[in-house]
Amino acid sequence: MNRVRFAPSPTGHLFVSGARVALANNLYARRYGGSLLLRFDDVDRDRARPAFAEAIAQDLRWLGVSWQETFRQSERLELYAQAADRLRQANRIYPCFEGDDELRAKRDQQIKRGRAPVYDRGMLRMTPEQRAKAEANGKRPYWRFLLSPRTLEWRDIAMGPRQAKLTAVSDPVVVRADGTPTPLFASVVDDIETGITHIIRAEDNASNTGIQLDLWEALTGKPPRVQFAHLPALADVGRVRLSRKAGSLSVRALRGDGIDPAALATCLACIGGAAATEPLGPEELVRTFDIGRLSQTAAGFDASQLLSLNRLALSRVEFRAVADRLPNGATEAFWLAVRGSLDLLNEVRGWWEVVAGTIVPPSIDGEGAFLSEAEALLPPEPWDETVWRRWTEALAQATGRVGDRLLMPLRLALTGEDQGPALDALLPLIGRARASSRLRIAAA
Repeated sequence: MNRVRFAPSPTGHLFVSGARVALANNLYARRYGGSLLLRFDDVDRDRARPAFAEAIAQDLRWLGVSWQETFRQSERLELYAQAADRLRQANRIYPCFEGDDELRAKRDQQIKRGRAPVYDRGMLRMTPEQRAKAEANGKRPYWRFLLSPRTLEWRDIAMGPRQAKLTAVSDPVVVRADGTPTPLFASVVDDIETGITHIIRAEDNASNTGIQLDLWEALTGKPPRVQFAHLPALADVGRVRLSRKAGSLSVRALRGDGIDPAALATCLACIGGAAATEPLGPEELVRTFDIGRLSQTAAGFDASQLLSLNRLALSRVEFRAVADRLPNGATEAFWLAVRGSLDLLNEVRGWWEVVAGTIVPPSIDGEGAFLSEAEALLPPEPWDETVWRRWTEALAQATGRVGDRLLMPLRLALTGEDQGPALDALLPLIGRARASSRLRIAAA
């Protein structure tokens, strides 16, 4: 059975880029009858926070991502220590004592000589006496993994044929001086121990794949059968821009703005593939998602498409599903009137102010006489959905105006906006007193 994992670091909120990876893993597992593991990579004690882990889990559930197992790396430090001991006994890791300044000086020298800045393995030449002296002086070693002198080849499910020449990269640090594992090392240990079969992640992790495959074989004694799929990096496209770039835009911020989960899930699942014209349900997303057919170039996150999908999603939301997120006093009639005109749910507050508040419309130059006539012809209450038609027909007959010359000044005066919900539904909610006052102000 296929087993995939999503492994966020709980050092902040879930970004759109991470949500896309989580969604891809979820859809892949569901499409092929597999399971998804949620793993929190929290070995960075200084930055990881339990509150962020809980927030990430909440955002994933909101997006429709479900998992069968979960754990935190901080609960498994003994497992990583045992794995490091096995590599130490096999002479596949070695102690190092260079500090950052010394390593930086070595890199600078290599670059000046026209060489690749690859770690020189100088610590392999350290004698037992030299190591004992360093430790006696208070130094604690960190440990590097001794990479194999070979070129690894594999086929990436998303990116196609790939290879890594291990002699061209530095031996990676796998255990820090304080004894904690690095994220790269802990991840491989976990993937082996939990039986992960497919690793679906962002392209910015692709450079580590060769190292991880070599580590995997060193720990298990046999070639790894795990498959990789790297999703192309996100890039902002289109003319509409959100508050932050796609890669650093948080799911929580989008939730707060009023993005519907179906709209975001559809937008993210379709990046690099065929564009969606409407929000898709969970089963349809599973059916249509195919990593092998995604674009291999930088994938576009189009905010305008997200807003378009969100408008469609919101237009289908029933009042009972959104009532607790509407302004106090908002009715079902109000929601049905405005829901088809919202790009974001938080825009609903502006329309509630239109129907129940005290907005001040703009003074409309050259329209004073027309708006005064419009006020004089306002029908008496009670008003229903026919009042807009009856009023504008009478106004057209009295003034000879039609089309935008008739309707646009009325919309601006009544709502302060040049577009929005249909006024046959909105006007009864505004009421005669507010309508009359706004027409007088706009005519002044």
